[in-house]
Amino acid sequence: MKWLFKSLAKLIFKLLYRVEVRGLEHYRAVKQEKQPLLIIANHVSLLDGPLLDLFVPGETTFMVDKSHTNKWHERWILAMSHYFSVDMHSPYAAKHMIEELRTGKQCMIFPEGRITTTGAMMKIYDGTGMVAAKSGAILLPIHIDGAVLSRFSYLDGSRFGFIKRFWFPKITLTISPAQQLSVPKGVKGHDRHRLLTEQVAKIMRDSAYLGAIQKKSLFTALLQAKSKFRAGDICVEDINHQELTLKKIVLAAKVLGKALHKELKDEKRVGLMLPNVSGMPASFFALQAYGYVPAMINFTAGKNVIRSACQTAELKTIITSQRFIDAFGLQELVEELSSDVRFIVLEEVRESIGTLDKLGGMLASAKSLPGNRLDPESEAVVLFTSGSEGAPKGVVLSHNNIVSNIEQISAMLNLMPNEQLFNALPTFHCFGLTAGMLWPILKGARVFFYPSPVHYHQVPELVYQKNARLIFGTDTFFTGYARKANPYDFYSMRALVAGAERLRPETRQVYAEKFHQPIYEGYGVTETTPVLSVNIPTSFKHGSVGMFVPMIEHRLEPIPGIKEGGRLFVKGPNVMLGYLMPDKPGVLQPPSGGWHDTGDIVDIDQDGFVWIKGRAKRFAKIGGEMVSLTAVEAYINQASPESHHAVVAIEDKRKGEQLVLVTDDHTLSRKTVIDAARANQVSELMIPKTVVLVEQVPVLGTGKVDYPAVQQLVEQQSKV
Repeated sequence: MKWLFKSLAKLIFKLLYRVEVRGLEHYRAVKQEKQPLLIIANHVSLLDGPLLDLFVPGETTFMVDKSHTNKWHERWILAMSHYFSVDMHSPYAAKHMIEELRTGKQCMIFPEGRITTTGAMMKIYDGTGMVAAKSGAILLPIHIDGAVLSRFSYLDGSRFGFIKRFWFPKITLTISPAQQLSVPKGVKGHDRHRLLTEQVAKIMRDSAYLGAIQKKSLFTALLQAKSKFRAGDICVEDINHQELTLKKIVLAAKVLGKALHKELKDEKRVGLMLPNVSGMPASFFALQAYGYVPAMINFTAGKNVIRSACQTAELKTIITSQRFIDAFGLQELVEELSSDVRFIVLEEVRESIGTLDKLGGMLASAKSLPGNRLDPESEAVVLFTSGSEGAPKGVVLSHNNIVSNIEQISAMLNLMPNEQLFNALPTFHCFGLTAGMLWPILKGARVFFYPSPVHYHQVPELVYQKNARLIFGTDTFFTGYARKANPYDFYSMRALVAGAERLRPETRQVYAEKFHQPIYEGYGVTETTPVLSVNIPTSFKHGSVGMFVPMIEHRLEPIPGIKEGGRLFVKGPNVMLGYLMPDKPGVLQPPSGGWHDTGDIVDIDQDGFVWIKGRAKRFAKIGGEMVSLTAVEAYINQASPESHHAVVAIEDKRKGEQLVLVTDDHTLSRKTVIDAARANQVSELMIPKTVVLVEQVPVLGTGKVDYPAVQQLVEQQSKV
């Protein structure tokens, strides 16, 4: 009778929730092992237990917290499964599960111990790691996707104000490869429990990534987002009050894409030069729909750099907007470049689109467009390195690179449907493109576009007005906001994330004291799409850049003269297809063996947290010793936290190199720098020989210090 009941229940689940199970081969492989099997899964709804019991082979014994057996419907749902109830806070709970595993039973634990109320993975209890270690069990991770949006989840819409749940969302169970926990010999007590728990948390994050990732083009990802989330909800808004929904973006991709296709014909890479306005995602996906590769043009870089970028990527055309050209005073730039490339103005393209074109776009099938048939490993976008320490290079990212990085980010820091993200970072910067634009759109969230991150008064006010939940920025930008913002402007925030440059401790402190908000520092480079690591609420260390996102391999190569850490090389699904170099236009140069040399000197502690020591190029050799210019800036920042400072090295005939400080703090002198060095007990080699006062330290449009400009300024000064 019970067998019949379960068969009927499984059929109902399949019909209503369209349940799909992936990775059954991993279950079959682990069953061949003669070891206890412990299944672990994320806990997102009341459906989770029945789902696992009905769709995972074998008979599973569940450990359930007594708090989930009080209501009649909870007991009714649990009656479908084999379970025993325990007090999760009792030390005997884990003992009971260990005994069950040792008898050879297939057991299951939800490591979070409770159903999520945030949509993200919550804290992991120590018990799971301890049970696995003491029983010698193999862990089989399963990720439950979709059930979190069901009516049986615990998402509190009244609390968050953005959660919209469905009666019957599609549910997917993804079984990942089994893993065994291991702790170095000699590690005992609290440290042992901590390491085991962190290993379980990492397995869960990896499982979240593997449960979500699918190889697909960006346009296909857009179509899937439209079908999965509420297509009529606003997902993009800008300062001009222009709003877009997923439905409108797809329609714009069809109609505008067709109009652009008539102009572009068989071109491959096409320049896209627009600010943060609603027209950016519409134009971006219009190009994607017809298989073109947008090359994101940094309009703040100057005509020579843009001309070089066009030549490197072999661009014949740049798409822009007349309103944008007039508002940003770029008429001269366009005139200068018009002899090298053709400019297509969107206003003129829109005027050429008639009623029949719009009607045809509404009736046409988006799935039949070229962008839906693209190879996921083909080119999706070209960005250009910031040039913070040299000439910019073209970075070619594939569709799979971008889709993978979005899922890697989501496994660390989730973004719920309709949740508001504020993006002032330019989309010609990889951080602004992937995390600031594509992530919210493809996850059914909302993004408010603001055209400039340096409007330090306006940005905090708009964050307040829009009740934004997430914002990205650099240390430079966050410092600027802190000076102008009201203490209540960031009240609605659940995550402020810093990247692109080192987050100074002083910046972190002012946000803690003035706004009572933490800043989560992350790390990445354009070549990795860009996110490599990030601190998150459940796993962070101040001063580090967090732990690697899922599926990142890394190695450190030693650097002569540097004792701690090494040069970081990374490999993973988000590592670029390759470079386009100015000396070989249009020729793709892939990373050797798939490994990318970040050029950064990092150290990785035993817990897996990444600590940036500095750029390989940002070390000076003074008197035979290697000196980190980043470390020199760090102690100077402590002495003058409100200002900006940059340290560079120039030739010194006696000691090899000497340090020069460039600062906009006119109260600083060499004496005050020496006093700061002594207060921090740093080596005398780390004291700049010269202090250069400027009105403003040169900064790139991305918010990073423009070190080539600083170097040039110092070298010119030394010749005077």
